[in-house]
Amino acid sequence: MKAVVITSEKTLELRELPAPEARAGYIVIDVYAAGVNRADLLQVDGNYPPPEGWPDWPGLECSGVVYSAPGSSRFRPGDRVCALLGGGGYAEQVAVPEELVMPMPENCSFTQAAALPEVFATAMLNLVKIGDLRPGQTLFMQAGASGLGLTVIQLAKYLGAKVVTTVGSEAKAQAVREAGADVVINRKTQCVPEELKKYPVDLAIDCAAGEIAGECLDALNKGGKWIIIATLGGSEAKVSFRTFMAKHISLIGSTLRSRTNEQKGEILRMLEEKVWPLVSDGTFKIFIDKVFTVDEANAAHKVLRDQSNAGKVILTFPGREK
Repeated sequence: MKAVVITSEKTLELRELPAPEARAGYIVIDVYAAGVNRADLLQVDGNYPPPEGWPDWPGLECSGVVYSAPGSSRFRPGDRVCALLGGGGYAEQVAVPEELVMPMPENCSFTQAAALPEVFATAMLNLVKIGDLRPGQTLFMQAGASGLGLTVIQLAKYLGAKVVTTVGSEAKAQAVREAGADVVINRKTQCVPEELKKYPVDLAIDCAAGEIAGECLDALNKGGKWIIIATLGGSEAKVSFRTFMAKHISLIGSTLRSRTNEQKGEILRMLEEKVWPLVSDGTFKIFIDKVFTVDEANAAHKVLRDQSNAGKVILTFPGREK
């Protein structure tokens, strides 16, 4: 099979590799499309190795067709599926523990389905299981025009929350408004901490962190939660513990990739039951910014490095159905 591997020069290259072997409890998927995520960039840079047991090449989500499945599985060869991965999605085939595989939502193309597992699982984990977001509360989402941000905004609005978000351009502002954002802050022309004080926050999903996170904590309501899911803006900040004590604030670190398959599988079953019908009927829109073929993986990564995307970036395999 062909797979996109990381070279010694920290670039991506399409190479011929052995296909995965069938294992007990695993589904082998013929990959039709794979989502591109910022974690993939970190992996290329040598800063985010895959969990034990997963391939060395990137890819945290995919869609495709079941190639083989155990006899006891609910899946059969030919089923259209999407999956959450610990790695290995940038390949023509991938072996996945069954609990991480989901049927594709109805009315979805393979390209669209590849954009779903990582962002919706992350959104469900942090908004519902950890954040316990309630109707009438206010959510703050950093980088709202990212694939994750646009998903979090939609899910938060569905849950009855008010959404405040940040963007870096007017084009991205239009995208987050389309997703349902109530308040849009341009981080390049406005002071985010000062603007946030106008809209006290109950829950924040922060993929930037850095110094600005410490400056924004004062905008939380009493009992508010600030969940850091990535540190794109830096890994350190000055924090006032007086603010923590006075406002009973919870500062939470959260990653999806490091959780057990059982924990991830629980989240995916929630998606399958509660979210996939809303994707199928168009309640939740799938925002895709650009689509590349697998031999253009370096160009796909450049889009994310440049932070120019509003929505997901997807890799497809030529000759396979879109």
